Order: sequence, then structure tokens, then C-alpha cells
Amino acid sequence: MPDLPRRGRLKLLLGYAAGVGKTYKMLEEAQKLKQQGVDVVVGYFEPHSRKETINKTQGLEVIPRRTLLHRGTEFEEMDTDAILRRHPQVCVVDEYAHTNVPGSERAKRWEDVQILLEAGIDVLTNMNVQHLESLNDQVWHFTGVRVRETVPDWVIKAADEVVMVDLPPQALLNRLKRGVIYPQEKAQQALMSFFKEPTLVALRELALRQTAHEVDMRQEIEENTQAPLSAADRPGGMRGTRAADSTDRILIHITSDPSTAALIRRGRRVADFLSADCFAVCVHLDSDLRSLPAKEREALEKHLNFARNLQIETRVLQGDDVAKTLIEFAHRHQITQVFLLRHKPSHWPLMFGRSLVQQVVRLARDMQVTVVAERRRG
Repeated sequence: MPDLPRRGRLKLLLGYAAGVGKTYKMLEEAQKLKQQGVDVVVGYFEPHSRKETINKTQGLEVIPRRTLLHRGTEFEEMDTDAILRRHPQVCVVDEYAHTNVPGSERAKRWEDVQILLEAGIDVLTNMNVQHLESLNDQVWHFTGVRVRETVPDWVIKAADEVVMVDLPPQALLNRLKRGVIYPQEKAQQALMSFFKEPTLVALRELALRQTAHEVDMRQEIEENTQAPLSAADRPGGMRGTRAADSTDRILIHITSDPSTAALIRRGRRVADFLSADCFAVCVHLDSDLRSLPAKEREALEKHLNFARNLQIETRVLQGDDVAKTLIEFAHRHQITQVFLLRHKPSHWPLMFGRSLVQQVVRLARDMQVTVVAERRRG
């Protein structure tokens, strides 16, 4: 059998806001690679009318974008097929978290990047920390902005290298006021909303912590591996890798409650920091959810699919006693932590004078039970 092509390496430049210099730094690295004789192309570049950044593309080969028609309007997207045909050593891709226009082969730009990596092309890309899926609720809580374009955490963990592009918030605000980031009218709007100094400080702290975690995780993997794994040896990147001494296993209870999405993010993030296995389960009288009312079934399936997208193993358990069924599963799978929603009393009828949470706590004496309340702003 012919040897499979090696998987390309992914380097991610992480920032905390527009204008910190991610794209500039990315193009600067591309220029250095070209000077070293590396075959490098720009697969996608979003100039945002920033002259200094645009100047950094001079002398670099730029792959033309493809044009798609959606609802009578033309949109330009990265031409993944053209990059594959060109097959450079390194491809520069701006705005990793971007959502492709409907009609594209893939929904997200990070999915396009996966195709390039599988073809053996190294990719240099960038994104802001607020696009990380597990941080979505936290970012919304202190910014008031619900970020719609998100990247699953496992995609970031699969990166071979994560580097933070930093700029102090006050320096970033000065750049904004000078019109370096946005035109003056848009800059004023930004100052009134997202670009408030406390918000930028909080986002920067998130980015610093996330980058430190990514670095620590890679060092731990290297220390627990006699020979460092090459990209070809780990076709799924670093996803699913657990620290050698990790004994934690996490169980997330899935319901139709809208707050379940936040519960899944919380559980996934804790699992990542502990390098723990993670399960998401719902309990129903019948293993087939089709017997449920349409609205409840759709909500459950949505949450189960969301968990799968975050690479969490999902199960539908059959049982008439939710707490007992959950804990029996937990014991069989050596679960150490259980994550539950704190529901309003009207949502869950008391059984023998105890709520679901109280029943689980009573049964799970050898496990940690984390009860997550719905997060509300203000």
C-alpha cells in the first residue's frame, strides 16, 4: 500500500480582539518563510482596509478567491480546491472561525483548513479567543455579545502550536481612536460597545489563560510520551489524548432545557483542563426518542448533536428513575464528576420529597456533583 501523505502542521495565532495584530504577525511570518525558500501562499486574506497589513502581502502569492451566489448576492470565499491543486508547503489562512456562505462545500473555514492539513499542507491561521466554543457563555456574560461564529475546542487542541498575539488594552484603544482598526464612524460604535476597557481586559485575561493551558497541555503530552508524536502519528491531532495519570471521568446530564448548552460547554471545558474522558447522557422511558413530543425531542437531539460536535461521547439511557439510571451508568463507567442543571422547582416534580439534584447527590456519594445554575446577565 502506498504511504499516506503526512498530515500538515497547524499553527494558530490567538488574540482577544480585532486590531491586536494577528493578521499582521501571520503575514510577517509568511514573508520570513518565503525568504527562507519555503513555498508559501496566501489562501485567504481579509484586509479590512488596513494599509500596514495590506503592505505585508507584497511579494506573496495570493490564491484567487472563489465567488458564490446566495440569494442574488455574490460572496467571496477561500478556494480550497485551488489551494489543493497548487499544493504549497505552507498556506496562510485569515479568520479561522469564519462561517462560509450557504452553498459552500463546508460550513466553516476551519473545516476547509482540515482538508488542507489532511493533504499534507501546513497552515498558519488566526482567531480571537471569544470564538472558542467552551467560552461562549462566559464571553456573553461579561460582554453582552453572543458570539455566533465558534470553533470547537478539539480543533484548537489539534493545533501543533498556539501562540498569543498580545497588545495591552490601552494601546489597542489608542489604535482604535486613531482609525487604524476601523473607519472613524465604526470606531466610535465599537468604543460604545465591545471595545470598553474592562471588556478588553477580561478578554485578554481569557486569551492569556487559554494560551497558557494549550502550552501546558502540549508539554505534558511530550513529557508522557517517550518519543514526541509527529503530525502523521496523530491524524486527529491531540484530541482525545489524556494525561497518563488522569483518573477523572465526567458525566453531563442532557435535558431539553435551553440552558443545557451552557452545561455542556462547562463540562467540556473542565474535561479539557483535567484531560478527562467525557460523557453526555439523557434518560428516557424508551431508548427511542421518537415517542417524545416533537418540541422536546428536537431540543434533546439538538443538545446531543452539540455534545457530539464537541467530541463528547453521547448515550440515550432507558429508565423510569432518572437519578438511579444516571448513577448506575456513572458507576459502570467509573465517573468521578457529574454535571447537572439546577432546574426551577416547576420543571421537576419532587419524588419522595427530593428533587433530581438531591436524589443524585444522595446516590453519588463517591462522586463530585456539580450543579450549574442558569447564567443571567445583570
